[in-house]
Amino acid sequence: MDIVLLFYNEVLGFLRVSQAWDILRSGDFSAFTTYDGIRAFIIPIIPLLLILEFVVGVAYKKPQTKVYKITFLIYVFNRFIGRFISIGMVVLCIGLFQPYAPFQTTLTWYWFVYAYIVWEFGHFIYHYLGHKVRLFWCLHSTHHAPERMNLSVTYAHFFLEAPYADAIRTTVCILLGVQPELLFIIMFIDGTYGAFIHVGENLIKDARFGVLNKIMLTPSHHRVHHARNPLYIDTNFCNLLNIWDRIFGTYQEEHREVEIDYGINRKMDSGSFVDVYFGEFVALARDVLHAPGVVAKLAYFIMPPGWHHSGAHRTATMVRDAYLNESELKMG
Repeated sequence: MDIVLLFYNEVLGFLRVSQAWDILRSGDFSAFTTYDGIRAFIIPIIPLLLILEFVVGVAYKKPQTKVYKITFLIYVFNRFIGRFISIGMVVLCIGLFQPYAPFQTTLTWYWFVYAYIVWEFGHFIYHYLGHKVRLFWCLHSTHHAPERMNLSVTYAHFFLEAPYADAIRTTVCILLGVQPELLFIIMFIDGTYGAFIHVGENLIKDARFGVLNKIMLTPSHHRVHHARNPLYIDTNFCNLLNIWDRIFGTYQEEHREVEIDYGINRKMDSGSFVDVYFGEFVALARDVLHAPGVVAKLAYFIMPPGWHHSGAHRTATMVRDAYLNESELKMG
């Protein structure tokens, strides 16, 4: 009986319907007009869409079983070892850095716009470093390992990535005056939309969203971000507003003639939980072990993936630049 109850609670926890169900049972529907009530109504949308996406995939005979299996194992593993670390990191950063903020925002629409732009800047920094610093890539690569795109990919993260990400994003926001209440609202919105942009082609075939593709980051942009094609690799680091990708030159739209090839460049078994979750750490350890001298060993931790102590580098920037230069020569 205890096992059944545990399973029932875990299912409710995954679907995230407990709070909405409590409101419905109470009969006090006015609660849905509050922030907590609105949040309770919105947060089950992504898990329910994930289930719909899987059912549609089965109906289309494109179930992407391997991706769902591995991301489910990652979700279960993370539930046990990293459940509260990220929340603790956010609270710690707020307490440490809020006294040093030169000013404080308020809950107004114009400060909300300011705060969201600041949040996106913090997100860009974390995400960019996750691709350009080898140690951080070890934390982030689990998210890029799936070779298909669907909503389950949003759960594919190494358990220490969220604390590292939230430490950077929270610190940037708090130091630039974003008050905690406003920060938590933005984190909720951004987290919900950040899950949605992983929606797969089984549910939404063309995810450019028309004119919205020019003014915000769509699932199409994020599909590009998850690609290993030379044209697409290491682009579109933002989450909702693509302003910082445009400013820093990492913006890339999806080309209809360039089919997206999902995954990472390291040879790996994307159906193995161990390889997906720990494979990059093993590869880093192997490189450090074979590097000559302390400086070269330490360099492997901070240099981009693809850097090599012999000078035979093959970083994502080099791969993309070579592709773009070759394309220009062909057009010229």
